[in-house]
Amino acid sequence: MPADPVPSVAIVSDNPLQRLRLQQAVAKLGLAVGFVGDPSRYWHNRDAVVADLWVVELDDENAQPQLLDELLDDDTRRLLFGLGMAPPTGHEDYPRWERRLFGKLQEQLGRLELLDNVSELEALDRPEGPDPLALPGWVTPASRGVPADQVWILGASLGGPAAVKAFLDKLPGGLPLAFVYAQHIDQNFIPVLARVLGRHAQYPLVEAVAGEPLRCGEVLMVPVERELYLDREGLIRFRDDAWPGPYGPSIDQVMLNLAECFQADCHAILFSGMGNDGAVAAPLLKAYGSRIWIQEASSCASSAMPDSVASTGCTEFVGTPDELAQQLVRCIEDSELLERKHLRDQLTPDQP
Repeated sequence: MPADPVPSVAIVSDNPLQRLRLQQAVAKLGLAVGFVGDPSRYWHNRDAVVADLWVVELDDENAQPQLLDELLDDDTRRLLFGLGMAPPTGHEDYPRWERRLFGKLQEQLGRLELLDNVSELEALDRPEGPDPLALPGWVTPASRGVPADQVWILGASLGGPAAVKAFLDKLPGGLPLAFVYAQHIDQNFIPVLARVLGRHAQYPLVEAVAGEPLRCGEVLMVPVERELYLDREGLIRFRDDAWPGPYGPSIDQVMLNLAECFQADCHAILFSGMGNDGAVAAPLLKAYGSRIWIQEASSCASSAMPDSVASTGCTEFVGTPDELAQQLVRCIEDSELLERKHLRDQLTPDQP
């Protein structure tokens, strides 16, 4: 499906470090950076720059009266001032600054990656779903509700519900794994999302409950407003704090929290979305031996998020939602065959 035009942001700052950090943060949120420069570069390029929003940060505003007068006198320009100096990305204050930037950008540009209304979700509901794939004969069907030994994280943002629904609708029941679905979305829309995505799928969406394990045959919906993690026994727990960074939930943090428990048995698929959520955690999961897959760009409403994960070099498979479902079934079948071979080799005495 064609992507909607991405809002463009122009950045003007007399501080080189501030320009760099603003550029990185704006790009991370999936926005186009149409211009980056100091006041001198602005004067040389002002007639050629077209932007939906101008972000202006000056260490010494008194030194740039002509620039400020021109920007403020133009009623057609949307302006954003007063963000303050961005801390280093590794600093404990950076997530708060990034969240504040995200909020300010949304005030100016509207929702950047959340679904705006229920009707967009309702439009995904169809009287009939596609025919699911068959469960391979080599795979022993897992009983729904038993604790899972393997988890697949489904991370998504803009355009994610349609992609994840297509993926889940195609899967056969009985796969020996649990899904954990981290979707950037308004908390109020989750009941509708759960109903629409679970209508034709073999895997119902369930609410996270403290003290419960991840279970086969279910899609655990990650809460938007509070951080979820697993304790040493693999049981669901919540932190009182909001998710770190500008997103709720943070796909990066979901991946890290679950991988801490499941390690090499924690895998992730990144679907359509803006920003680069998931790109930080992907290399860390890859180091465990996890599989990192992404949705193919032309099938995304916005490919910024899967593209950012691909840029880490950690991606093992790229496909449409249907192809991702097919690959997962093949992957489970191959794992089952390999496990049976190992068991057979252990039971068969060595030949002289």
